[in-house]
Amino acid sequence: MTFVSYLETPIGYLRILSNGSGITGIKFMDFDGPEDPDIHTESAKTQLKEYFGNKRDRFDLNLLPEGTDFEQKVWSQLNNIPHGTTTSYGKIASHLGDKNFSQAVGSANGKNPIAVVIPCHRVIGSDNKLVGYAGGMERKEWLLKHEGALLL
Repeated sequence: MTFVSYLETPIGYLRILSNGSGITGIKFMDFDGPEDPDIHTESAKTQLKEYFGNKRDRFDLNLLPEGTDFEQKVWSQLNNIPHGTTTSYGKIASHLGDKNFSQAVGSANGKNPIAVVIPCHRVIGSDNKLVGYAGGMERKEWLLKHEGALLL
């Protein structure tokens, strides 16, 4: 069974999904919809409200993203990027053992099913430019400014 909650944020709605054991997806949407929440989606909703209200910079949720072993490794690395900072695809690739994995890291980053909480928005190009974000570049820029990692 899939449970769902929606949260309106300053940059659009978030659809929060749970399989009853933990969070399986958080995705930006342009609309909300009917809710069928559980304890996991409601906890995520509360913590995300706190994040957007500048009262939280870490999440304490049971995350269950589905992906390949490599994608799981990349997403795990994303969770190590501190709030208010950024890193590059190349640096993540180096942490995974081969700086030549940059494109594969970028692909896995783009497939991150749990937006904001698994902070793929904190990954930028090696030239410090904002590049790709499944939620849209304007959202990526907003999130980085919100966290104090981008001072434009």
